[in-house]
Amino acid sequence: MNKTMLWFLLLLSLRLSAQQVKTVDSRISHVTVFLNKAQIERVIKTRVEAGKTDLIVTGLTSQLDPQSIQVAGKGNFVILGITHQQNYLSELNVPASLRILKDSLEYLQKQIALEQSQKEILNKEEQMLLSNQKIGGTNQNLTVAELKGMADFYRVRLSEIVTTRMKHDDKIKKINERVVKLQRQIQEQNELYARNTSEIVISISADAASAADLQVNYIVANAGWYPQYDLRAINTKSPVQLSYKANVYQSTGEEWKNVKLKLSTANPSEGGLKPELYTWYLNFEEPVLYKRLKGRAAGVMLESAAPAMAKDKAEEDAEALNEVTTTADYVNTIQTSLNAVFDIALPYTVASSSKPTLVDISKHDLKATYQYSVAPKLDADAFLMAQVVDWEQLSLLPGEANVFFEGTFVAKTYLDPNNIKDTLAVSLGRDKRIVVKREKLKDYNSRKTIGSNQRESFAYEISVRNTKNEAVKIVVEDQLPVSQNSQIEVTSTDAGGAGYNKDTGKLMWELNVQPNETKKVTYKFEVKYPKGKIIPGL
Repeated sequence: MNKTMLWFLLLLSLRLSAQQVKTVDSRISHVTVFLNKAQIERVIKTRVEAGKTDLIVTGLTSQLDPQSIQVAGKGNFVILGITHQQNYLSELNVPASLRILKDSLEYLQKQIALEQSQKEILNKEEQMLLSNQKIGGTNQNLTVAELKGMADFYRVRLSEIVTTRMKHDDKIKKINERVVKLQRQIQEQNELYARNTSEIVISISADAASAADLQVNYIVANAGWYPQYDLRAINTKSPVQLSYKANVYQSTGEEWKNVKLKLSTANPSEGGLKPELYTWYLNFEEPVLYKRLKGRAAGVMLESAAPAMAKDKAEEDAEALNEVTTTADYVNTIQTSLNAVFDIALPYTVASSSKPTLVDISKHDLKATYQYSVAPKLDADAFLMAQVVDWEQLSLLPGEANVFFEGTFVAKTYLDPNNIKDTLAVSLGRDKRIVVKREKLKDYNSRKTIGSNQRESFAYEISVRNTKNEAVKIVVEDQLPVSQNSQIEVTSTDAGGAGYNKDTGKLMWELNVQPNETKKVTYKFEVKYPKGKIIPGL
């Protein structure tokens, strides 16, 4: 019996000795950034011995989704299983930028201590001088010259001490100001990096010692990207250049250093499960008697989400800009069945920071026609508009756009492809050389009472003067009121040749105005309503 037990213990010890634990280094090689969240790919190169080995991948962000972990590998081994665990004793590796800040803070603190020491020496010297004012002893008489010399010495030295001490105080004050700024920066960085880490344990089995190449994929939160655009027009005869950019952000606590970056228009947070329609029942409302209950009822909601994987100077300046090579020249756009993926060939570094990293995605020259537009009821200035076509295949997302015309920043606008039809209209700014006036024609305005109703007549004239040295095409917009009450009737008596939409009341003229020419349009309408009623805004 004892002999059998010894053999069992021996076999058990041999088996336990074959179960090795090995901590391995890994690096981030690829990152696919979704609109919300990101997929990280890490590579591991190591060597395993015969038997079972637990490879521990350390220093990972604690914000990874354990359900999303995938491991693949090459080598003569078998992957037995994967586990994930939090490590509350170890923090993420401190980046070089944070180490530099901490070193700078330590240096400044040493400088403050040195200045304080110098001040202390001066204080000691001052105390020594003040405590030794009896010169030459009580029995020795000093001449006037000797007394004057000693008095001058005391005065000069004490003045020097006071002046030097003030200089040290000034230095300490300035250093402290720098210390406060550094501490703020360090605090901001610490919020991103001073977190607990997590670990992935990969259990593998090998018949013999061999090399192992592993790839680990997982999804992380606190990461994503959002679009930003630049719209540039050189003049009214050139296409509009659209620069598609991405603001990539992440605060996972680990730096994505020199990684292959992909940007996906997918959003794992929205989920990938099709919603189901359930039977829609109708019934009469029944009175319900409510009773006051003690305590509270807790409701639990379960959420299921399936991460998606996957003229001149202006012209010269524009040509020079076109010659500049950007990341956009190294991006390949891949259209998948459901989304678009922008594959960036150049390696990128995205720090864990509260500020996003701007990445150029693509540049496109889009066909555009130019015309002016004015709504003088709201604003008498004419706005130059670019009508852009053939934008549908660019995989645009809603986002802000900076608008430039003739090399000058004009304004910010917002592109929403979901609300754009075939033509994308972009405002390029005001042109004061087109003078527009809208006047009420008093001779045609009247109010009459017919029976129990009142009838008011209105007339407006809009004049457009072109002071430019070239002809312009301009769209003039105005409106007639639209009734929301059957007792109020609106009648267009003269639309003045405008296109008239009865549903919206919108009037629209398309005018071609030659240089130094003035064109005028007039429209009239009537409003009929019951006598004694007041219509606000009429």
